[in-house]
Amino acid sequence: MRKLSRALALVFAGTLVGFPWVDLVAQSGPVPYKLGMFRQADRTYVGLVVNDAVVVDLSQAGIKAPATLRELIADWNPTIAGQLARLAADAARQQPGGSQIRLNQVKTLPPIPDPMTMLAAAVNYQEHAIEMRSGSTAVASAAAVDPKVALGLPGYWNRKPGDLRQNPFMFPKLRAAITGEGDPIILPPGRAQVDWECELAVVVGKTAQGISADRAADYIFGYTLMNDVSDRGGRADGRHGSDWLLGKSHDTFAPMGPFVVPRQFVPDPQKLGIRFTLSGKVMQDSNTSRMTHNVFEVFEYASHIITLQPGDILSTGSPAGVGTARETPIYMKAGDTSVCTIDRIGTLTNPVQAQRPRATR
Repeated sequence: MRKLSRALALVFAGTLVGFPWVDLVAQSGPVPYKLGMFRQADRTYVGLVVNDAVVVDLSQAGIKAPATLRELIADWNPTIAGQLARLAADAARQQPGGSQIRLNQVKTLPPIPDPMTMLAAAVNYQEHAIEMRSGSTAVASAAAVDPKVALGLPGYWNRKPGDLRQNPFMFPKLRAAITGEGDPIILPPGRAQVDWECELAVVVGKTAQGISADRAADYIFGYTLMNDVSDRGGRADGRHGSDWLLGKSHDTFAPMGPFVVPRQFVPDPQKLGIRFTLSGKVMQDSNTSRMTHNVFEVFEYASHIITLQPGDILSTGSPAGVGTARETPIYMKAGDTSVCTIDRIGTLTNPVQAQRPRATR
């Protein structure tokens, strides 16, 4: 009896996946799916993706579907959720046909090219803080915390007693920088220090203002990937300190996607492996568990600064392994291939190209 109980426990823990009888048990649950935007011939549409192989065109699947994923998220309700769950189950059982098409036969677009707001967390992994020499977020004692840090950020971030971490820091990244799966990262002329930052991004599900971390999950629709491409060259004049516009928002500096994974298929966003390779060489290999401020705390901080809207994007920061922090810095160059992978979320691949010199007038 004890052996049987242990076997059942292993099933529910998912440690026996791959055994035929366990697969039958697993199939009784909802079929996981992802959502994205696609172009086929001269038409764009919202699609549901199953097994990273098949796309269901929602506009042709017998349900009322809006034109964009951002609109679908804004309109989300139990009826839509039920319809998509049934479509996913059907797609998992059938061969492509009708409203279904193989993923490699369509162009994958950025899932949300038009967020109202896109914010990114700066230096939100302890090891990245150390490598960038901005100070470790591991503080030995409360006495060692800078008094200015200990004040928190009144109105935006109230520090709890015993919290020894740095205060959160976020910056806006322009949506004009968004590009998609397979599209090139363009290196601006004269800018030779362009770096990578593979990040987990939160997709806001409903209007959120002043939301606490313990309530944030209810306001999150799902997750995607973002490569927070960064120009480390700065500006020689040093005017007003860091220039976040120059550093973060060139065209193509926000590769996103390829899809959005609804949060019900990500049991714990703080237990996801995160990996970046440049032309096949591993540069970042970490886990979202290493964040200084977790997904929900990042959401809390952002929602106390600005009212978040459905489809808004909050990127949660980069782990260690960026190019600029190496003993001999490494930067992206034309001909490289950038590949960002996060467990359960997917893989985002972008070639790197040089921009043609701008025409003079």
